[in-house]
Amino acid sequence: MTFDIVFLDVGGTLVDERDYPLWVELGRSVGVELDEYHLAHAYLEVERETDTPDPPSHEARWQQILTRASGAPVSAATASKFMEAWHRSPVRPRVYSDVVRCLVQLRNDGRRLGVISNSRSEESLRLLLDRAGLVNFFEVVVSSGTEGVAKPDPEIFRRAAARARVAVASAFHVGDLAYRDAKAARAAGLGSVWLNREGTGFGDDPPEITSLTELPFHLLSLEGRSVRGPG
Repeated sequence: MTFDIVFLDVGGTLVDERDYPLWVELGRSVGVELDEYHLAHAYLEVERETDTPDPPSHEARWQQILTRASGAPVSAATASKFMEAWHRSPVRPRVYSDVVRCLVQLRNDGRRLGVISNSRSEESLRLLLDRAGLVNFFEVVVSSGTEGVAKPDPEIFRRAAARARVAVASAFHVGDLAYRDAKAARAAGLGSVWLNREGTGFGDDPPEITSLTELPFHLLSLEGRSVRGPG
C-alpha cells in the first residue's frame, strides 16, 4: 500500500487557533467575564470530552466552554454572539513550528497534499491558509461548512478522496483529535494517525505521533519503504 495523498486537519494541526486574550475580550463584549487561565482549561477539557462519535455542534461546544470557564450559565444566544464577534475579528493564524518542514518533506517524497477541516466554508478556510502562508501546499481543500457534513462522519473523508480522485485506501489523514480525526478517518477506509502533541508517541489506539516532523517517516514505515533519518 502506498498513500498518494495526505490530508491534514487545520486547527490544532497546522494552525494554533487558540487566542485566549482575544477570547477574553470577546467574552466581555457579550457580557461573559472570563480569565485566560480558566478559559484555557475549559477549552482543553471540553475539546477532549466532546471528541466522540456524536459530538455537539460547534455552537453547543462553545456554550459549554464559556459556561465552564465563567462559572455561570451562558445561553446559546450569547455563545452565538461570541462566535459571531470572533468571526468578525482579524484572523491571526499562528503556524506550528513543525508544519512547513513536514509539508516540504511530504511534497519532496512525491505526495499530494490536502486539507479536511470542520470549518465555516471552503472560502474562509482558503483565506485562513493563505494568511498563514500555507495555501499553495494544498491541492484539495475540503470544509465541513461547504460540504454540509462534518468529521467524524465518514462521508466527509470519502468526499475528500473523491475530490482527489483516489481510492480511500490510498489516502491518509492526520489531525489533533483521537476520534474525530484518526479513528473516524480509519473507519472511513483511510490510513490515519493521531497528532498528539502532548503525548508520548507510544499510543496505538489510535497510533500517535507527537510532532508533524515524524509524519513523513511514519508514512514510509507503513509503506514498508526504507526510512532514513535527516541528513
